[in-house]
Amino acid sequence: MTTALPNEILQDVHDALESNAFHQVDEILTDLHPAEIATVLESLPNRQRDIVWESESIDESEVLAYLNDAVRIDLMQDMAAEEVAAATEQMDTDDAVDLLQDLPETVIEEVLRAVDEQQRDRFTQILFYPEDSAGGLMNIDTLTIRADLTLKIVMRYLRFKKQLPEKTDVLMVVDRNNSYQGTLALADILTHDPEKTVEQVMLTSQEPILVTESMHEVARVFEQRDLLSAPVIDGDGLLLGRITIDDVVDVIREAADHVVMGRAGLDEEDDMFAPILTTTQQRAVWLGINLGTAFLAAWVIGLFEEALEQIVALAVLMPIVASMGGIAGSQTLTVVIRGMALGQVSAANVPWLLRKEVAVGIFNGCLWSLVVAGLAVLWFKSWSLGIIIGAALLINLFFAALAGMLIPLLLKRFSIDPALAGGVILTTVTDVIGFASFLGLATLFLLNT
Repeated sequence: MTTALPNEILQDVHDALESNAFHQVDEILTDLHPAEIATVLESLPNRQRDIVWESESIDESEVLAYLNDAVRIDLMQDMAAEEVAAATEQMDTDDAVDLLQDLPETVIEEVLRAVDEQQRDRFTQILFYPEDSAGGLMNIDTLTIRADLTLKIVMRYLRFKKQLPEKTDVLMVVDRNNSYQGTLALADILTHDPEKTVEQVMLTSQEPILVTESMHEVARVFEQRDLLSAPVIDGDGLLLGRITIDDVVDVIREAADHVVMGRAGLDEEDDMFAPILTTTQQRAVWLGINLGTAFLAAWVIGLFEEALEQIVALAVLMPIVASMGGIAGSQTLTVVIRGMALGQVSAANVPWLLRKEVAVGIFNGCLWSLVVAGLAVLWFKSWSLGIIIGAALLINLFFAALAGMLIPLLLKRFSIDPALAGGVILTTVTDVIGFASFLGLATLFLLNT
């Protein structure tokens, strides 16, 4: 996960590169955190990015962990397996595995052969699990202790270790078979009588996370319980590792980026400075899908060509009905998708939510139908036209609320990402129903009377 940078720093790097003052680039990078260097790299076109990547001020093992997937893959293409292996040695195990999972299978095998046996065992333990699961997030660098030890012995053990795994706030308590029993906070070691046993002080209330749990469920648990870390167990209750808050923050940010970018059919990991042909190809698919839905809406309008030719006011007012329906539907869609992401939407409350959203659609439809109808009457001096557009607006807002509620639920049932496809389907529904209801009512009551 990269971090924001002052524009002045990015401008200084750009100016130095433009003037071939590479020593200035080195000086700028020396004072930056690896996450900030990652932001610099992601903010540069490919040619300049490659130059900066060769800087002696960059520690590849630290910076790679902060880059988004697209940029990281691009930079690692020219790295030999030995170089990748060397970069992973200084990383946390979970970060190193994230890096490896972006590589082709053949390259992963080469890297695993290049690292030492201990490191290989650590990587394979996590590579076994899907990237979007608790197992893919966990770090196996975990300190474990037994419940029958005294705090005095635990302190002696920690001093002997000299260096603790990063972000260690608790020690994991296990039995002889490595079954998880509880946690012992570092603060409790210092504040309790050294002669007390771990069993007397440890916490047993923190429930572990199952290794197969989805990363979104992990994020929800961390948010609800205000956790800094959590143990990860397998189906038999054996301790496998731990998940720390920094990995969960990455999950939350990626989820937010996914929703924002997904509305435009884009991947949150897309490289802004990717080659033109690559970006064109990525966006062309979604534009093609939108083109198909646009032709569907245009076909519906074409069915009422005669009405549009005779009553020009229909063409003027027609976008209002579709636009209001699109906005109302998007409000419902956004609320439902967010609720699904937070685990708040289930089969038990869907009927209530459906009734509520439809009721909101009807009430808003009644309110804004009166407003739009009144404006139409004042504008075109036609009570009939005002009544028709008011009725069409009420119909479209009703179906917009219905679609906004049902579309994400149906997409999830068919294993399709609602954040990615929901907006396009909703827009199609509200456009088609809006145009059909308005022009259909106009044809029925204005042209046939």
